[in-house]
Amino acid sequence: MGLMHKPRDRKKSQRGKKIWKALRPVVTFVLSAVVVFLVILFAVEYVHSHFIGAVNTNDATPIEVVIPNGASASSVASLLYNACGEGNEGLIVSTASFKVYVDFVGKANSLRAGTYILSKNMNIAEIVDILCEGAPPQHTTRFVIPEGYNCEDIAAELKKQGLIEEEIDFLRLCNDASLFSHYAFIKDLGAPEGRKYLLEGYLFPDTYEVYTEGGAEDIILKMLTRYYTQYTDEFVERAEELGLSRNQVMVLASIIEREAAVPEDFPRVSAVFHNRLDDGMALQSCATLSYALGVNKFTFTRDEMDTVSLYNTYRNKGLPLGPISNPGLRAIRAALYPDQDFIKDKYLFFCNGNPAESLALIFSKTESEHQKNVEKYQVYWN
Repeated sequence: MGLMHKPRDRKKSQRGKKIWKALRPVVTFVLSAVVVFLVILFAVEYVHSHFIGAVNTNDATPIEVVIPNGASASSVASLLYNACGEGNEGLIVSTASFKVYVDFVGKANSLRAGTYILSKNMNIAEIVDILCEGAPPQHTTRFVIPEGYNCEDIAAELKKQGLIEEEIDFLRLCNDASLFSHYAFIKDLGAPEGRKYLLEGYLFPDTYEVYTEGGAEDIILKMLTRYYTQYTDEFVERAEELGLSRNQVMVLASIIEREAAVPEDFPRVSAVFHNRLDDGMALQSCATLSYALGVNKFTFTRDEMDTVSLYNTYRNKGLPLGPISNPGLRAIRAALYPDQDFIKDKYLFFCNGNPAESLALIFSKTESEHQKNVEKYQVYWN
């Protein structure tokens, strides 16, 4: 026997339909509003993270940006985008997002010329606020780092000029990879055990202008950036042709820098070292032993030449584990382009002549020729 719907049940059903009919537009509106809100929220978050937000919230490395007089918003955007060099991640995600933002907030004509210190953990709003406030006047000073200075030489020079308080603070930074790992060439080095200074070889010798209040870290950043701009794609490709890593090139260049003194000797010294490496011979460079011992001289005792050190190329074959100085462009180029005549003629030796007459080196092909040259000139070396 089937069940019969009671009149009361039918009334409840009809009442429910009427209530739902009345509430449905409200529910639909609320749900639509929630969906629209979530879409807008997602869009705002997407725009902020991909266009307006900081490039890297974890990178507070100070980056100097110079805004010239009369620079347009488009020019400023380009300077910010390429602040770390063309092809590298800059201070803003895109030039378009910067221009849209300054136009939207009405600050396109309020950007002021000056020298600013910015960082990748700043978002566009923070950068724009700083650029609109204007840069406070800062005192600058110039200093020169000659080719072939090592980290300790540089530290001593900076202290002498009053740019750092303590040499040890600068040298400590020279072994702090974490501060400079955003440079790929530093990150790739890792932290090889036994290396004297991690940054040795990469503090490019040049003339610099820095803020007197900047400190050691700012100076190092400038020197690493200068190195980055000088070690070109041509050098990268040439190193690959020779089967050398960037570090090996810099090690070889640093030794050449300390051994050669006159321009024509740089590619010749390079050729001698390339020949010795190809023949499996020890480099026997006095410059590397000087670095290991912390001295600077022409002649060494037998005990000194037996010094246990990964920088001692009298005991160890091949290149030492790291550079022994900070070489200039001429030495880097020589490491990559050795004298081809000296390569073909298999020159394997060189020694100093009479330094009082000339800083040019004396080259030879055989050990017997080399020993004759040493006997002739060593009287002038002390």
